[in-house]
Amino acid sequence: MIPTIAPLPPVWRRGLTALVRWFDSSASGTENISDATLDRIDWLRVLPFIGLHLACIGVIWVGFSWFALWVALGLYAIRMFAITAFYHRYFSHKAFKTSRALQFIFAAIGSMCVQRGPLWWASHHRHHHRFSDTEKDIHSPHQHGFLWSHLGWFLTPRGFRTDWEAIPDLKRYPELRWLDRFDILVPIALAVALFFLGKYLQHAYPALGTSGPQLLIWGFFISTMVLFHVTVTINSIAHQIGTRRFDTADSSRNNWLLALLTFGEGWHNNHHYFPGAARQGFRWWEFDLTYYLLRTLAFFGLVWDLKPVPIHLKRAR
Repeated sequence: MIPTIAPLPPVWRRGLTALVRWFDSSASGTENISDATLDRIDWLRVLPFIGLHLACIGVIWVGFSWFALWVALGLYAIRMFAITAFYHRYFSHKAFKTSRALQFIFAAIGSMCVQRGPLWWASHHRHHHRFSDTEKDIHSPHQHGFLWSHLGWFLTPRGFRTDWEAIPDLKRYPELRWLDRFDILVPIALAVALFFLGKYLQHAYPALGTSGPQLLIWGFFISTMVLFHVTVTINSIAHQIGTRRFDTADSSRNNWLLALLTFGEGWHNNHHYFPGAARQGFRWWEFDLTYYLLRTLAFFGLVWDLKPVPIHLKRAR
């Protein structure tokens, strides 16, 4: 007689499913969830996200060094550029062209931001532009409030989904699908590399005053969390605070402070009026660091066909 194995209790099944989803985002299992549950925060699945914030408290014990601060700022800058130039302007809007190799490199750097994979990011952003500030816009502050637009929406089963129908041009790349499926692996690799780099520098170059735990806390946890919250201000703040040059159907606004922090994304009203341009600062005084860096890459032939802002829009009031 073959012994039968008792099924796991519901709470254990939920915990096991959440654990699998932390490492394999394709195991979403949301197809049989009711609409009401789809928009509730899945607390088991978001435990790592909560842990990222709590880990920043470790700065109390690891202390400060200028080297760790500069590593944090450097990783903030290169990852912010990967988000603004590639996740946003390239993958979401096809505002320029590049090689398949560079496409993958910056997709991998963008994955280090713990903002999910490039396909997930692009599919949700394209959905945002189709339904901006309507009931179908799942991160509109006017429809759902500030906190939900800032961080609540992507902690739900609906937010976890990737809308494959929105990205037919991107889903044909198997390397991008792999990054999207195992989006947590690249950030883990970055965290491990920073820890061991810090341990090496602690013994090889003690004058730097750093260590493995310090470089991990500053270079990964603090830098990543600042990067995340600055990025999502474009959802929560740039649709509420700022100026409106163009009378768009949504409530997008230009915000110079957010433009500085996000390397040009704060010129959000400009962007919603003409989202296809590689440049979001339409006027010469609208500082758009992402665009200037793209022009530099174009000079070396690494990107090309940057879509310009139409002349009549530059002069519009």
